[in-house]
Amino acid sequence: MAAEHAPGARTQGLRARVLTALLLAPLVMGAVLLLPSPWFAGLMALFVAMAAWEWSALAGFGARLVRAGYMALILLCLPLVWLLVPGAWHAFILALAALWWLVLALRLPLIQRIDQAPRVEPSLLMLGLLVLVTPWLALVHLHAMLTQGPLIALSLLMLIWIADSAAYFSGRRFGRAKLSAVLSPGKTRVGVYVGVAAAALWGLLVALLLGLAAPQTLFLLVICVLTAVLSVVGDLFESWLKRRRGIKDAGSLLPGHGGMLDRIDSLTAAAPIFALGFIWLIGGQ
Repeated sequence: MAAEHAPGARTQGLRARVLTALLLAPLVMGAVLLLPSPWFAGLMALFVAMAAWEWSALAGFGARLVRAGYMALILLCLPLVWLLVPGAWHAFILALAALWWLVLALRLPLIQRIDQAPRVEPSLLMLGLLVLVTPWLALVHLHAMLTQGPLIALSLLMLIWIADSAAYFSGRRFGRAKLSAVLSPGKTRVGVYVGVAAAALWGLLVALLLGLAAPQTLFLLVICVLTAVLSVVGDLFESWLKRRRGIKDAGSLLPGHGGMLDRIDSLTAAAPIFALGFIWLIGGQ
């Protein structure tokens, strides 16, 4: 996201960011590892609902009734997708989402300026179905996979946290060249490279813990690199949406992180490709 200009503001923002992460990380990790999959799905649905509230504002809708209705629509879609779509078709849905994010990854670098958004964008509400529902489906599917499901779901969250933290701190310390001055002046190329490298190292550790053979390990490393790259795409896409609206954060729920959507923007793009990779790697059930 955009960097703060004043040193004092940067320091205060960093402290709030670290403190929030230290408080939330153990709670989320405990929930992933200890909750049964239905309860985990419900908790993730709560996070998605918060993000849906913020997403409707990015689409230009300010009326609380409309935003609440959109939250309800997203919440309704979650169990419908899980209950009505056969498990074998989850991979197809995730593949469509991953393909959309990959195409977006090619289009975002072409943006040279950001025009003001229209007053309201109903089409963005439709896009929110893909952006918000598919990461929930990816996480819940992973969590329900065999006995290793919770560990695999946690490995996805850890990968994103590790890549994001590595990119953030290395970019602040060593970054010079901007990744995209138009979309996110705070992101640097060095930060992205370090974040991707950290994701690959995490993937290697996960492969060792799972006892994967060499070909499977190589495949997992590729998936982890793609996941880290797409996590950046998710971040940049939300930055683009916010800049079109002239706002810095999608919300103010989490000190140092903004809103819920600001916290899960990387996950929205990264989760489908990671889950798809694991479905191919060890099977979907």
